[in-house]
Amino acid sequence: MNQPVYVHKINTGTKKQYKTLQILFAFSLSLFIILASVKLTLMIKPLYYFDIEYLSIENQSDFSKAEIVKNYDYVINYMLSPKVQEFKLPSIPYSKYGQIHFKDVKRIFTTIDILLIITGFLSTIGLTINIRRKTFYFIKQTSSMLILLPIVLLTALVINFDRAFVLFHKIFFRNDYWQFDPAIDPIINILPQEFFYHSALLIIILIVLSSIVLKILYKRLTIRKQV
Repeated sequence: MNQPVYVHKINTGTKKQYKTLQILFAFSLSLFIILASVKLTLMIKPLYYFDIEYLSIENQSDFSKAEIVKNYDYVINYMLSPKVQEFKLPSIPYSKYGQIHFKDVKRIFTTIDILLIITGFLSTIGLTINIRRKTFYFIKQTSSMLILLPIVLLTALVINFDRAFVLFHKIFFRNDYWQFDPAIDPIINILPQEFFYHSALLIIILIVLSSIVLKILYKRLTIRKQV
């Protein structure tokens, strides 16, 4: 007599578990795309090469373009390398505090690499399961999740980038070594704050494009499923 109620409870529990699993897959894929956008932005050196001219970094730093490029390339390659190595700029002087800061930044990108592997693995599982079952709603969920971060970031950039820049460093760093003294760490002169603003914009653009692509993919897969 109570069988329909029992079946209903099982179905309700299964649906809740399914929805929770879809949200987790969507969150994992969203985080993967966000982290990949950050890592890709770091790898796009031409953005900085453009800013050398656009922001007149040569004039502001009193370093030649060749020297600026050589030292910037070293910093990026240092960040991207999985190897544990000593930070040692090719030609620009640096202090032990500057060295510690760049080690801290490298540690952050190492963490990002680990998270990319984990979220990439989980996202692959989610994609495989859902494509086999022809359920694509989690793709739409991912697209919706992704659009929230650009809105928050753009709001922060528009309202007060300086304050957002400082807050970012206070959140991710346990010390104040990121506050470079140009007298002992002249590398700060080749890394103007405007460059980081442009980098933040590129990250936002990559995330928004990913959200749009996923939205289009969801619509096409849904239409194909109905045919």
